[in-house]
Amino acid sequence: MLQRKLNVLFLCTGNSCRSQMAEGWARHLKADAVEPYSAGIEKHGLNPNAVKVMAEAGVDISTHTSKTLDDLKDVRFDYVITVCGHAHETCPRFPDKATVLHVGFDDPPKLAADESDPDKALNHYRRVRDEIRAFIVTMPDRLLTEQANTDG
Repeated sequence: MLQRKLNVLFLCTGNSCRSQMAEGWARHLKADAVEPYSAGIEKHGLNPNAVKVMAEAGVDISTHTSKTLDDLKDVRFDYVITVCGHAHETCPRFPDKATVLHVGFDDPPKLAADESDPDKALNHYRRVRDEIRAFIVTMPDRLLTEQANTDG
């Protein structure tokens, strides 16, 4: 019996980096079980360093676009995963009983802002990329476990 894919939204402040990486990893690693989306509270455009470090890992997110929730208003989400504190604090209510979870990751642009060496700056993006990948590897089992913990 075929199971329906879970519609999962990764939500961040500007949909430029962390949420885009999460969507990219989910498409790359979990396309059989998850239909991933990403959006931001605002649109900040796609971060070129996020594109670069994802490409280094074999995941092409260069065709992604920065979106807001309004751009995805017709999608019914099973899960909304906030990947930054601001999105978690300002996350709107979702209809259709979407489960909202917070899995926060550091902000690579903020961490890299004071680096004068471009490679050292990219190392912040690489670390967060790898942390996001480690989380995505656990999906959807982790989501189902989280949901069971919130339901019971």
